[in-house]
Amino acid sequence: MRSVVLLFIGIFFGIVMFKSEAASWFRIYEMFQFQSFHMYGIIGSTVVLGILGVYFIKRKRLKDADGNPITFTPKDKSFSRYMFGGIIFGLGWALAGACPGPIFTLVGAGFLPILIVFAGALLGTFFYGLLRKKLPH
Repeated sequence: MRSVVLLFIGIFFGIVMFKSEAASWFRIYEMFQFQSFHMYGIIGSTVVLGILGVYFIKRKRLKDADGNPITFTPKDKSFSRYMFGGIIFGLGWALAGACPGPIFTLVGAGFLPILIVFAGALLGTFFYGLLRKKLPH
């Protein structure tokens, strides 16, 4: 039952991504050219909602579906890891025209060439897993 609920949440998320044009290559291109506020508005509103959500979870001491308390582990602070990771992520996003969430949305919408991007994302994740211990963190 839980899997069915999660499947419908994923389908709803994909529909929202597609209808809001967050998965549109043209909108992503506009964003990287600083020609439109559309994507910045979507990203900004999700950041604000995320901040409010984390605040609400911490304030109310909410529990997950299994009854365990939700905890947030602080991340290690390092300038280089976020700078280099952000640059690589941004370059991939700009070149492919999609970040990880919209890749699935575009596949579901029938844009089959995005399967090449999906394969590249999987390979990149695999190689990161292999090289993780050797990379500066």
